Amino acid sequence: MNQTLTASPNRRLPINLRDAGTFFGLVLIFAVFAVLNPVFLTGPNLINILQQSAINACIALGMTFVIISGGIDLSVGPTAAVSAIVGATLMIAGLPIPLAVVAAIATGMACGLFNGTLVAVAGLQPFIVTLGALSLYRALALIFTGGNPIFGLPTEFRQAINSLVLGVPVPVIIVAVIAAVLWVVLNRSPLGEYILAVGGNQEAARIAGVPVARTRITVYVLSGGLAAVAGLILTGRLGAADPTMGNLWELDAIAAAAIGGASLMGGKGSVIGTLMGAVILGGLRNGLTLMNVQAFYQLLATGIIILVAMLIDRATRGKA
Repeated sequence: MNQTLTASPNRRLPINLRDAGTFFGLVLIFAVFAVLNPVFLTGPNLINILQQSAINACIALGMTFVIISGGIDLSVGPTAAVSAIVGATLMIAGLPIPLAVVAAIATGMACGLFNGTLVAVAGLQPFIVTLGALSLYRALALIFTGGNPIFGLPTEFRQAINSLVLGVPVPVIIVAVIAAVLWVVLNRSPLGEYILAVGGNQEAARIAGVPVARTRITVYVLSGGLAAVAGLILTGRLGAADPTMGNLWELDAIAAAAIGGASLMGGKGSVIGTLMGAVILGGLRNGLTLMNVQAFYQLLATGIIILVAMLIDRATRGKA
């Protein structure tokens, strides 16, 4: 089994042809906006694009692993909200910031564990499970806070999230480190082989000895943990934990993964591609905003790009 999986193009090449196509699309979009508005390619604006893309990239990386395994996670937004509320509440209560951050991430992972257990052990459909969890976690966030944001976060936490390291925003660095680790997991570890195998053919993977249930639970735990990280980043930037945060984050995450080459049928996806997909969406919105294009036209442009990405995926499926 290991020999078969190792021979796949995803694992031979540091960047596959689908990633190269995504990169070409990224360059094309940036080139168009650079011509239309000279401000677009300035250093401060590029940093702004990366910072705006960091939250979606963090969510989308976890979503990519879920999609590769053949699942979907619609609850990432409310998971981020619940996790951020737990972290903010503990910080305000006086718990040391590192411990509060760990507790918030653990909350997100617990939400993912709940989702994954229902999918992998109870045998429920991922769409239905995570759709129900979306309402459940959002309700918990609203009930706990009474629908009001939590203010009064420690200054040290806010400064840490909003600071720069060598001119690069901390959220961008956090996401870059996470992406590097996940690239190694997907391309150089047995877990990555298991995820690809489960998404490619679950029954064949089971017969080959892959721990299917454990693998599927793991990707949902990962998705929940990364949703929590994204929630903490936004909380630090805003200075408050809002129970309504994360609205439609799942759609942006799915879009970034799809643009980056992840197949919603499972068995295919790329960490590098997802990062580029998130930057494409961030750059598109930033460029359209600079051109004073109204928000609903931005949604139209995003939808068109997603559909084009799906058509490209279908046309290139099975071709290396």
